[in-house]
Amino acid sequence: MNTEERRQKILETLIDSKTPLTGTVLANKFQVSRQIIVGDITVLRATGHDIYATPRGYIIPNKPQNCNMLETICCRHANDKDSVKKEFEIIVDNGGKVHDVIVEHPLYGEIRVNLFIATRREAYAFIKKMQQTKAEPLLVMTNGVHYHTIEVPDKDTLSVICQELANAGILVNE
Repeated sequence: MNTEERRQKILETLIDSKTPLTGTVLANKFQVSRQIIVGDITVLRATGHDIYATPRGYIIPNKPQNCNMLETICCRHANDKDSVKKEFEIIVDNGGKVHDVIVEHPLYGEIRVNLFIATRREAYAFIKKMQQTKAEPLLVMTNGVHYHTIEVPDKDTLSVICQELANAGILVNE
């Protein structure tokens, strides 16, 4: 298989996948190094493909359907796994999807990281990785304040999510 064929197969694999795929998984599948996959992903992005790198791997997200809306919400909570877990549970249990996390860094400006968390399983996988790597969430840089772009099917769903986040002391009304 030549380079162009491999890139096309990588693209097809990502389109068909419902979950993120790591560079290592793709490297094993196509019998090349992970670094070759990183380069292939870079070329695919440069040619206009929306491939996102998340903490769980590469993904081509389903485009929100016309009836879905994207909304950015401001949150603040403690830097512990229980608070992160509670925030994600409220969003996904009520029909929302967490697209990303954003912080406003005083020096670098906006820092945005793709998450694409739509289920409890994905939320728990994120928390487990956070614990295993002992990595701090971005909110440590901003005294707990951070933003999420969430996808919801309608305004009523957004309202329920915001009310539950407010009840939990997580939502910040700007």
